[in-house]
Amino acid sequence: MRRHDARTAAGFLAPFGILFALFFLLPIVYAIYQSLFTIERTGALGLGGEEQVFAGFDNYVDALQEPGFVDSLGRVVVFAAIQVPVMIVFALVLALLLETASARGVPFFRTAYFLPFGVPGVIASILWGFLYVPGVSPIVGALDQVGIHVDFLGGDTVLLSIVNIVTWEFVGYNMLVLVAQLQSIDPNLYEAARVDGASGWHIVRHIKLPMVRPAIVLTTVFTIIGTLQLFAEPLILKPVSTSISSHYTPNMAAYNEAFSNNNYHLAAAEAVLLALVAMVLSFGFLRLIGRGGDRR
Repeated sequence: MRRHDARTAAGFLAPFGILFALFFLLPIVYAIYQSLFTIERTGALGLGGEEQVFAGFDNYVDALQEPGFVDSLGRVVVFAAIQVPVMIVFALVLALLLETASARGVPFFRTAYFLPFGVPGVIASILWGFLYVPGVSPIVGALDQVGIHVDFLGGDTVLLSIVNIVTWEFVGYNMLVLVAQLQSIDPNLYEAARVDGASGWHIVRHIKLPMVRPAIVLTTVFTIIGTLQLFAEPLILKPVSTSISSHYTPNMAAYNEAFSNNNYHLAAAEAVLLALVAMVLSFGFLRLIGRGGDRR
């Protein structure tokens, strides 16, 4: 019977395992493999041909010595430090408002908040780009009329402009995750709290927030990983902003090395380094949260 159950379980898991290995594990292994090699040219002026040779960790050293790539890593870390709190706070506030409200319009607003998630990042960046470019943007024009001159694409503000785009895109998705967790809370807990004289704020603070904590942790980890993968938004805004270079984010740096400089091995090393940074930050956050839970 145990063998039969094991074979049945293996049969159900096999499709997922095969797809997981083909489309997740193998690309990672191949990227690591590519990052350990380099192209060596022979003959006069390198015209004798090309040969792939083992380079060890030379590509990683070159990536970390590349100022543009190092700056891009620091930039996305700063971006994450701004984006993650903004995203989670907005999503949590919207989720609490929608879960608390009892009006008939709640399904409409829930759908409306979620709709931007269905807009591809490229399209969202183009739409917001029109709202950022002077001479085209009605927002910039209206601010100019009242004497407020804002350059949304300048060096000091373009990162915040991208924060706005990403928040607009994904806050609705994170909101739904939090709403689902809130709706799973037993309503009897609310009733018991009201009988004991708890106010709405006390219910939020002492019941809803502790009970929704797993969803907050999940959405935070997803947001950390997503912010480090920033690519489409700055790439689309690059033609209209002189503050965005081809190495503005690590993904853009790897893309540029692979498809502009044809240095796929260095690009693979940069991609692996970015994955390591994402892993360290994600697991570091989970470890920090775990310690906080142990102290309580």
